[in-house]
Amino acid sequence: MSEAQKADKSSAVPPGSSTVITIRRLAPSDSIQELTELLHRAYAKQVEMGLRPLAGRQDAAMTKKRVFSGECYVAVEHVPMAGKQTLQRLVGTILFHEVEESQGPPFFSVPGVSCFSQFAVDPSMQGRGVGLRLLNVMEAHALDVGANELACTMAEPDTDLMNFYLRRGYRLVGHWQWPYTNYRSAILSKALTNAGG
Repeated sequence: MSEAQKADKSSAVPPGSSTVITIRRLAPSDSIQELTELLHRAYAKQVEMGLRPLAGRQDAAMTKKRVFSGECYVAVEHVPMAGKQTLQRLVGTILFHEVEESQGPPFFSVPGVSCFSQFAVDPSMQGRGVGLRLLNVMEAHALDVGANELACTMAEPDTDLMNFYLRRGYRLVGHWQWPYTNYRSAILSKALTNAGG
């Protein structure tokens, strides 16, 4: 069993809920439009701050292009329905090793560094551990491919998000300006160990 499989080997049931959340790779049957709408909801707070994150305004064609440039993982909520059927909806996503058309931070090219992007959790599911589980999968997967650091960029003005990463063990290693945003991005990275964390 790989580290990534160990990181999400069980389904989580949020407290007070009969729904189950699983993490898996994006499937051909998943709706790119639904994923795009999830991204728009998740990044709406930054948009309301006057920021222009790509994930908060991209169309479905751009989402499709991005998710197939790397390895896209999704968090899926399974909601029990009448009988034995369940309704499935996408409630989170994260993209491993996205291949950007624009030049990325040199730090992302340092040997032993893996990176992720397009990290999002539906606002209705935030604070319930979905984002932490997505990060667990990314950190374990990075270890699987031989990385000792996992990095990302994020909108530096979003201090709540910055604090989320800092609590998770990420540290500021630099700054970057993407050509399609109107803010400076912080480059964050976390040293990885097999013990997880």
